[in-house]
This record gives sequence, structure tokens and C-alpha cells, in this order.
Amino acid sequence: MTLKEFIKHFDKPNSIILLEGKRNVLDTDKEKLTALGKLLASKTKRMTFRSGNAEGSDQLFSDGVVEVDNKRLQVITPYSGHREKTNQAYETISLDNINIAAEPEVVHQSKSNKKTEKLIDKFVSGDKNRYTVKAAYIIRDTIKAIGTDEIKPATFGIFYDDLTNPMSGGTGHTMNVCEQNNIPIIDQKIWFKWLIE
Repeated sequence: MTLKEFIKHFDKPNSIILLEGKRNVLDTDKEKLTALGKLLASKTKRMTFRSGNAEGSDQLFSDGVVEVDNKRLQVITPYSGHREKTNQAYETISLDNINIAAEPEVVHQSKSNKKTEKLIDKFVSGDKNRYTVKAAYIIRDTIKAIGTDEIKPATFGIFYDDLTNPMSGGTGHTMNVCEQNNIPIIDQKIWFKWLIE
């Protein structure tokens, strides 16, 4: 998919584009993430960009979007105040403001991450501590993709992945949830080319 094809298909009202990935970004790639955020925000008019507000990829992509238009940046956080000092989004939605127990599909799909499956049950039942907070991150990652009754699902996912250990961790969980729900995704193997088109 070329950048032109992507814009033609997805620059529409209510289009939600995930811009996110790994916390660890190669030094040689950092500028590319910010450049992509800036490029997409400047070449499109209607899509909204969604992030998880994490360090690394999320921050770098968001920096690029904000250079052009912070009103098109939406952030979903695992709890209120999450990395507040670096959050540049126009709209921030915290898990604290979502009744997760009333979102059975979010809970079900979050449990596909076997490492946190038991923690998710505890978190949803109201047991919140330093261990169950891990579940909040996975639930946040699920919501970024499929949304809730109140939050629109993502339309497309653009990721910066660890190509030596692809689709692992929280980023891998988000990518898997996208694929299971027929939300198309790409990683830097494709979008790096967009920067030189």
C-alpha cells in the first residue's frame, strides 16, 4: 500500500488511525516516526490519530501529529494522569472513566493475552494494585483497537514494531486484536517507504 492509496481509502470522517508501537525505538529510526506523524497530519484532513501515550513510538508519532494539528490527536490512557506532562492530545480518555465490567467484548479480547488473563479478572472486579495495573495496559491496548460502546473502533493501525521479535508484548497484543477484528495494520516495513514517496 502506498501513501497515496492509504490517504484515498482512509482520509474520511470518523476514520481512527492508530499510531503506536514499541517503547524502544532505534536511534536511527526516531526521526522517521516523528516525520510520519507530521506527514500524515499535514497530508490528510479528516482522520483522527489515536495513541496510548506511552514512551517511545507513541510519543514520537504524537510529536509529529501535534506539530501540525493537536486537535486530531486522541489518547487512551490506562489511568487518569498517565504521563500527563508529555500528553499533548486534544482528547484524552482514561480507563478510570470507562465501566470495563460493562464492556464484555473488551474483557474477552483482553484475555487473549494469556500472560495477564488472571490479572484482567481481578482488575475488572475492582482489585486495583501494582500487579493488576498491568491488566489496565492490556485493556487500554484492546480498547485502542476495538473501542467501547462510547469509543469508536480503530479503522487502521500503523505500528513501529521490533522486527527481530515481531508482534510481542503490548504492541503485539494490539496488533493481534486488530487482525482478529479485521482492522488492517502495517509496520515500518511499509510506512518507511512512505517517507520517500
